[in-house]
Amino acid sequence: MEIPGTLLLTRRDIAELLDLDACIAAVEQAFRLHGEGETDPPGVLGVHVDGGGFHIKAGVLHLERPYFAAKTNANFPQNPQRFGLPTIQGVIVLADAERGTPLALMDSGEITALRTAAATAVAAKYLARKDARTATIVGCGVQGRVQLRAVHRVRPLARAWVCDVDASHAERFASEMRTELGIEIGVAGDVGAASRTSDIVVTCTPARRPVLDAGDVRPGTFVAAVGADHPEKQELTPALLAGSRVVVDILEQAATIGDLHHALASGAMSRADVAAELGEVVAGRKPGRSHAEEVIVFDSTGMALQDVAAAAVVYERAVQRRRGTRVRLAE
Repeated sequence: MEIPGTLLLTRRDIAELLDLDACIAAVEQAFRLHGEGETDPPGVLGVHVDGGGFHIKAGVLHLERPYFAAKTNANFPQNPQRFGLPTIQGVIVLADAERGTPLALMDSGEITALRTAAATAVAAKYLARKDARTATIVGCGVQGRVQLRAVHRVRPLARAWVCDVDASHAERFASEMRTELGIEIGVAGDVGAASRTSDIVVTCTPARRPVLDAGDVRPGTFVAAVGADHPEKQELTPALLAGSRVVVDILEQAATIGDLHHALASGAMSRADVAAELGEVVAGRKPGRSHAEEVIVFDSTGMALQDVAAAAVVYERAVQRRRGTRVRLAE
């Protein structure tokens, strides 16, 4: 029986409770449930401010029990340079979706990083070629590291290229991840040149202009576009999307804030041109890769159900291991 009160969980707590493999499994289950029509459409609200913005994402998942989670995240790309603070900061409220009782209040940073990379891993599992062994990671921040780990879990890599506007970040990334993963990792100054030698390309940047074009990928490539979660952000050209099989996490969301948004606005694509939502592929309702030469783009804008799934794992493990601090918020 649960102890009364709301559980407060810090980022350190979450880092010790949520591992990448468990997060990938939880996120895959969330996509499958969504693809089977077992979930209500998740909600998203964005608020732009000078230097950054806030977004709120909320959803419900029926797991061992019904869970509701709402995440409020702040995204300020200049924080590390200006204030020595993380780019992304926020909180997740996890509640019992049957009674409405707040179960936990937890830091969102670790969960956001892991669940975002987990979605890429799930997409790569279903959409990348099974013989994919080379990858390019564009963007060498915290998310870039987790993305490389996640991709390597589902498609064991022999080599990776890393690219960043700050060459020193790329060099440090390559050195650290080379040691951690035990694979060959090189630093590339030219994103297109690196991508044209890769089977998997992941873009995880705050870019507002495309970093990848149609000529930058070879036949058979799987591209995961992770950075665009606001109408002004863009990592891929409309031409790249229009010439690829496009799979999105949530169609309505991608059409509003993802790279798909720019392809639609330019007239390069219509919503009908989108092949599937990832959940439909995971659930077996729509096909994934149809042949080895197909270029597939996964437009990942961050589905609220990913947060619910990951937060539920954290909460259940915290209860089992007696982690966190109990408070009575209603007193």
